[in-house]
Amino acid sequence: MPIPRSSSSAKPKRKAKQSPAQKLLSFAEKLLEDGKAEDIAAIDLQGKSDIADFMLIATGRSQRQVMALAQRLTEGLKEAGSKQVAVEGLRHGEWVLIDAGDVVVHLFRPETRAYYNLEKMWGETLSEAAGQ
Repeated sequence: MPIPRSSSSAKPKRKAKQSPAQKLLSFAEKLLEDGKAEDIAAIDLQGKSDIADFMLIATGRSQRQVMALAQRLTEGLKEAGSKQVAVEGLRHGEWVLIDAGDVVVHLFRPETRAYYNLEKMWGETLSEAAGQ
């Protein structure tokens, strides 16, 4: 004899709709994770600054990795439809800034990141920014 199932009319829960900026942030984080970036930190700039909605900060172990992460991210963002992606510092690979509009990404070598300490400047510790 089959077990009767409840005829609940409860609707399945829907995920909260992400804004375009949040989608861009998630996509950029995924590209950085795939490239083995370290200490990825997302800082919410909404209400703090008009330059962007989010800032991503990540570390590469060497100049070569920082440059590779920057190229991977830039190409991925353009392929995904981001029309305006500006890159600064790619030539040197110490600190690369990628401006994708709603999301600004800073890629550093470990020593450079420790020196500039952007998380502190924006009022976050590394563990808070990384969501730990």
